[in-house]
Amino acid sequence: MNFLDTWRKRHSTARGTAVYTSDDAEQEGIAELLSECELLRVRAAQQGLRLDDTPASLAALDQLPPRWRDDPEEMPWLGNDAGLYLGTVIVRTVPGAYWHLWPSGTPVVMLASGRDIDVVGAGLDWAASGAPELCQVYAEASEI
Repeated sequence: MNFLDTWRKRHSTARGTAVYTSDDAEQEGIAELLSECELLRVRAAQQGLRLDDTPASLAALDQLPPRWRDDPEEMPWLGNDAGLYLGTVIVRTVPGAYWHLWPSGTPVVMLASGRDIDVVGAGLDWAASGAPELCQVYAEASEI
């Protein structure tokens, strides 16, 4: 579709995800929504990797050949998903970790220590350059 291609070239791709809610009841579904990471899961499955929301799967993602870098339109979306997946693994496996929304609507992971991790930013950096490795960010988050 030429119209969409032209429009995308004029409007830069959004960096990251923003979530807005009006009350606490809506926030209950945020973790489920953020854990979908559909594009990342599909691309990983195409390379024979099943993402099971474990720290080992983060290390396996780090070892995949970065074929997404060949597609500049897909790379930010995949990086966004990688960050949300990283956050999902942290929230599900690190005691006291939970999703939090910055005032801008950006989802971050809050650790029991009070430190927040911009997992979407980490995922975007990982998709673009391979660093930091997802398993490295997880290791830092899981340190007590």
